[in-house]
Parts: sequence; structure tokens; C-alpha cells
Amino acid sequence: MNHQEKTSVFISVDGIDGVGKSTQLERLNDYLRDRGADVLLVRDPGSTELGARLREILLGSNLEMHRRTEAMLFMASRCEMVEAIIKPAIAKGLTVVSDRFLLANVVYQSIGGKVAADQLWELGLLANGNLRPDLTLLFDMPAADAAARMCGPADRMESRGIEYMESVRQAFLRELPKSSPEVAVIDAGRSPEEVTKQMLDRVAAYLDQR
Repeated sequence: MNHQEKTSVFISVDGIDGVGKSTQLERLNDYLRDRGADVLLVRDPGSTELGARLREILLGSNLEMHRRTEAMLFMASRCEMVEAIIKPAIAKGLTVVSDRFLLANVVYQSIGGKVAADQLWELGLLANGNLRPDLTLLFDMPAADAAARMCGPADRMESRGIEYMESVRQAFLRELPKSSPEVAVIDAGRSPEEVTKQMLDRVAAYLDQR
């Protein structure tokens, strides 16, 4: 059945690396388009020329930097994406799906205690012009299981080890309620088809109540 989306919706998708976000993002996009939505997919950091360059510095290099510096670079990339892409898309009534958003920034840069999570939320909302997703989907599974799924070279975040990634996982669960008015935890340890069903059931329930 084709349901026409009358208003814009902003959905973010997050979780530690290895939980299968890429596969589920494709299926979410297909589902939303089947409902009649015009969908825009963005990636954080990235999606603008500035964001792409900052992404390479943040994830593709071995540059040493303070966690606060790291956080500010993520926020600069997101600020540009929000102002240049997301806000104009929302104004046009598009459905925006973001592969990561401020929640990830808060989680990754607050681990270790060098920068407080509350401070990162405050700075991040300032950088975003107070924009929050309407719905945040968190794909969750133990870090050791997620790491076993991964292949290829590790980026800056992944190279910090399993113990670090499990701390990140717990921080995601702890900080999730602050990310948006509606949130959902998806059990990413199940089969891809079962994960998709969980995700689409939650998204459908949210869209149908709007």
C-alpha cells in the first residue's frame, strides 16, 4: 500500500561499527519510498565538500588530537550539513535519513572522561541550530560480536579496541534518550531479515501515529 507522507520526517540511524547499519539503511530507504516519501540520505560526517574533507581527517588519518578538538571537527562537519542540506530538505517536505548524527558525536568523544557528555550535547545543539531527529534508531549488539563481523582496515575509532567499543556501546544506550523525542533500540544480533522487521515495525508505528 502506498501511504503519502504529507510532512517531512528526520530519522537518524546509529550504533557501533559492525552492527549492519548499511544494509538496514538501504532497506529503510526502500520502505520509505514505497510509502510515497521523497527520501534524502546523508552521512555524518560527510555529505558536503567540507564534510568529506573533515571525514578523511577524522576517520582516515592517524593525526593525534585532543578529544575536544575531535568533537569540534565532527560538529563543524555536521553544522555545514545541517545548514546546507538537511534544513533545506526539511523545508521542502523531504524525509531525511542520516547515517549517524549528534548522538554518535557525544558518545565517541565523551568516552574516557576528557569531555563531559552534557557539554557535548550543549555544544552539539548549538552547532545544529537546535535541530534534533524526530526518531533515532539505535542498532545494538555486543562489541565483540560486532567486531567479528567486520573486515578491512580499522578506522581511527575502530582501532581503539574491543574494550573501548563496548564502552561506546554502553554510552549509546545511556545517551540515546537525549537524542530525539522518539527512540528505539533494535537488536542487531538477529538475522538481517529479523532486524529489518524490527526496524520497519518501529518506523511504521511512528509514521502512522503522526
